[in-house]
Amino acid sequence: ELHVSLSQSVVLRYHWISPFVQALKERLAPFHRFFCVADQVKVYTNQNKTRTFIGLEVSTGHFQLLELVSEVDRVMEEFDLPTFYKDPSFHISLAWCVGDLTSRLEGQCLRELQDIVDKFEDSAHLLRIQWEQIRCKSGNKYFSFPLR
Repeated sequence: ELHVSLSQSVVLRYHWISPFVQALKERLAPFHRFFCVADQVKVYTNQNKTRTFIGLEVSTGHFQLLELVSEVDRVMEEFDLPTFYKDPSFHISLAWCVGDLTSRLEGQCLRELQDIVDKFEDSAHLLRIQWEQIRCKSGNKYFSFPLR
């Protein structure tokens, strides 16, 4: 399922799940729905450089996502968990592979992928995302927080 991450992946102790979800619910309750546009092809690697991702970077809606991250970070701090990256590049991951293939994918390959995205006949609709809810996954459970 396509998504934009607002936190790092963390391990929650079982007895933290319920209070963690409740804290997120309270922090995210005031937020309104908004639109994002993800239309810039970009290459990413994870922190360990063990995986490379091709993603669509969010070009519109960055400020609203930063506001959401700020509240999610506050909850993370309450549970002594790591906060999100300092200067996040919000994106939707489309593909990944093992290893650091950044040098192979940047340049000509990245330009060709961007051309494909730019020429997609329904790109205006495909790349525009309405944020109606925030989801939290813990194990095999999903929790949903509707935006106003």
